[in-house]
Amino acid sequence: MSVKPEAASALFAGRFALATLSAPDGPAFPALVTAGARVRDLRAAFGDEHLTVRGLLEAWDTALPRLSALAAADTDADADTGADGAGAQYRPLADFRVHAPVAPRQVFQSGANYRQHVIDLHVAHRAPGDDRPEEERRAEAAEIMDRRAAEDLPYVFLGLPSAITGPYDDVVLPAWAEKPDWELELAAVIGRPAHRVSVEEALEHVAGYTIANDLTDRATVFRRDMPQIGTDWLRSKNAPGFTPLGPWIVPAESVADPGDLRLVLRLNGETMQDESTKDMIFDVARMVSYASQSARLLPGDVVLTGSPAGNGMHRGRLLRDGDVMDGSITGLGAQRTRCVAEVTR
Repeated sequence: MSVKPEAASALFAGRFALATLSAPDGPAFPALVTAGARVRDLRAAFGDEHLTVRGLLEAWDTALPRLSALAAADTDADADTGADGAGAQYRPLADFRVHAPVAPRQVFQSGANYRQHVIDLHVAHRAPGDDRPEEERRAEAAEIMDRRAAEDLPYVFLGLPSAITGPYDDVVLPAWAEKPDWELELAAVIGRPAHRVSVEEALEHVAGYTIANDLTDRATVFRRDMPQIGTDWLRSKNAPGFTPLGPWIVPAESVADPGDLRLVLRLNGETMQDESTKDMIFDVARMVSYASQSARLLPGDVVLTGSPAGNGMHRGRLLRDGDVMDGSITGLGAQRTRCVAEVTR
């Protein structure tokens, strides 16, 4: 799927973003996308035919100034006239297919990080024999959230890179998934290795931000055969295509405040999620710092920061064949994914 040039002003915040694109029947390549909806192939600009977006992130300290200079050279005059050859390096974004912007080695996922969302899930997942009124169970969940925030213990686990798909690709709903659900999330993209970094240092390791939809089959979140084990994130979250990512990586310097972004997900045009990252229990810095205490975060890795209230489990309306999800985050663009039921034989 391509992006219409007339929608350029709504693509993303700042002068440029990174993307992985391909021409029809051509290989994917790292691209600089300008606010004017023009594209430059960064393999040629950096003189490396094997360059990827992850490669750029691995050299982020030196790559960022070069990317900024390339974007600055893309003036309207150059693009329209090809003056001194600068504009000739750019092509319309609408000519290309948009893929997931990066291929991470590690995907760090987060659960229970939006206050209202967790309260809603707590109420929806009523334990057998729990006949307490909803008001009492909501109060219990609120108390748990307050305690978690005070103890500073985010809930982070690992996802599979093979679950990632493009921001406009169809999502196949596995035949075994009884309760597939949406979870729009802000994703931080790592640009510098991070291991045991403090909260104060954490954002220095974030190159930029993108959009993720962390699909989850609610029916398989908990192991019914072995309840003492608890959650089964492999089964419930990692089917192929269950993590639409992108369309862009917007540099962190263009995102004024990741703690004040609006996330909106619409299902077939109806708003389901509409919340600010202000509702996060743990902000991006705390999430990155926490994950780095156990793991070494690598350039290109993505840290998903949790999803706000309004999921399908709470709405009583889960995903099915033909559904279309439109997700957007302030300054990061928008993605559109269509659900397709798996064809079994």
